[in-house]
Amino acid sequence: MSNAKSRRTPPPSGIVVVDKPAGWTSHDVVAKMRGIAGTRKVGHAGTLDPMATGVLVVGVEKATRLLGHLALTEKVYEASIRLGVSTNTDDAEGEVTATAPAGHLADAEIMSGVAALTGEIMQIPPQVSAIKVNGERAYKRARAGEEVELQARPVTVYAFEVTAIRRDGEAVDVDAVITCSSGTYIRALARDLGAGLGVGGHLTALRRTRVGPYTAGRTLEELQKECVIMPIGEAVAAAFPRRDVTEEQARLVAHGGRLPAAGLGAGPIGVFGPDGGLLALVEERGGNAKPLAVFVS
Repeated sequence: MSNAKSRRTPPPSGIVVVDKPAGWTSHDVVAKMRGIAGTRKVGHAGTLDPMATGVLVVGVEKATRLLGHLALTEKVYEASIRLGVSTNTDDAEGEVTATAPAGHLADAEIMSGVAALTGEIMQIPPQVSAIKVNGERAYKRARAGEEVELQARPVTVYAFEVTAIRRDGEAVDVDAVITCSSGTYIRALARDLGAGLGVGGHLTALRRTRVGPYTAGRTLEELQKECVIMPIGEAVAAAFPRRDVTEEQARLVAHGGRLPAAGLGAGPIGVFGPDGGLLALVEERGGNAKPLAVFVS
């Protein structure tokens, strides 16, 4: 077979919003999507734990270069928290480490605990997490029996809306919709809510419903039948401010040159040429728009 015939036409560059199933790692989804899309150039923005379901943003071909920027956007989760039971992973997949009766907690006490975890807070990541400690993932050290000392980090919980408080004897389950910044661990919120109320707590269910502007993912079964890829230009325009430039400016950007700032903010900005095609992502600093990633070859 000739080289021309053996080469496969690469899929279009763009974003696939996957509805991740329970029990799958984010890496499992990427591996499956490589087969579905027919390319090795696939990655994901923002890891979901195996227990969690919902929106996982997957980049294909050139869109993999967007993923680091998309991972920094706001996220929304539907969560269920059990008060009165602590685990070593802060979720239902771990081993129970302590129990305490929680039936005495009044709704007002729970709501007060939730309020204390809303806004700008300092959060210690879970022991079993992908945070690196001296070059090694925290979960590897924790699973080896080591006590890992992780530093608290600033995160923002924009909204922590309790949708139900369910009681069954001494067990109390809290359902909530949480809108938060990148880097926020919902498992840690469950742990800290329980700790603040003096009974311990852990996450029993988690579904991510939004990453930045992206919602309503397709299941892997649906994508197997029809691999719907959102074009890279459309994906960028949905997630970031848009700047349209002249032909002369487009040539400059295509070669990695800087443009004068347009006052569109410090975050990533999508730059589009006169034909409407995506040229680059830029950030504005010191009066200039500096390329973060250029998408034209």
